[in-house]
Amino acid sequence: MNSSFGELINADKPVLIDFYATWCGPCQMLAPVLKEVKDALGDSVSILKVDVDKNQDLAAMQQVRSVPTLLLYQKGQLLWRQSGVVSKEQLIQTIEAKRL
Repeated sequence: MNSSFGELINADKPVLIDFYATWCGPCQMLAPVLKEVKDALGDSVSILKVDVDKNQDLAAMQQVRSVPTLLLYQKGQLLWRQSGVVSKEQLIQTIEAKRL
């Protein structure tokens, strides 16, 4: 996952990464919000879900201490980071404001 992760975050379009866990209640609340964001923004953004239990090295590398944690990357740059549940409106606004 680490090598493909580097390729993904270097993309020209924004990549929103959701670090989550299957046992996490707030993570389950965030899943439909992410779907709505993807439906609203379509192909202008990629959304990637990363299970921290299955990808512990990647989560450690990204310094994920709690779930859900959202990271927004574009062209290899970390543009935004947030832990906790975020509304659809806030996510869309953040993605559109931060894009390069």
